[in-house]
Amino acid sequence: MSFKETFLKVKQWLQSLSFRTGVIVLLCCIPFYILSFAQMLLPISVAAKGVLWTVLFGLAKTCQYGGLTILGVEGYRRLKNMLRKGKAQEEILKED
Repeated sequence: MSFKETFLKVKQWLQSLSFRTGVIVLLCCIPFYILSFAQMLLPISVAAKGVLWTVLFGLAKTCQYGGLTILGVEGYRRLKNMLRKGKAQEEILKED
């Protein structure tokens, strides 16, 4: 099996997962981004910091792109509309 075939099978499997799973995976990237930069405050060697940053930042990107793949175009639109409705409701509450 070639790399391209394997990639397409993984992509199809990810896209078969639910919207909720996509949102959860997408939200998992936030702690990894925070940790990837917060680890710079640890009193460890520069080389260890570089390795930690690479691993944590890589995990953040993997969660980000995996979540977007699970959501797909329609799921992304749905999530975007949910966020817009939330902001609109907050503005209405502020006006009252």
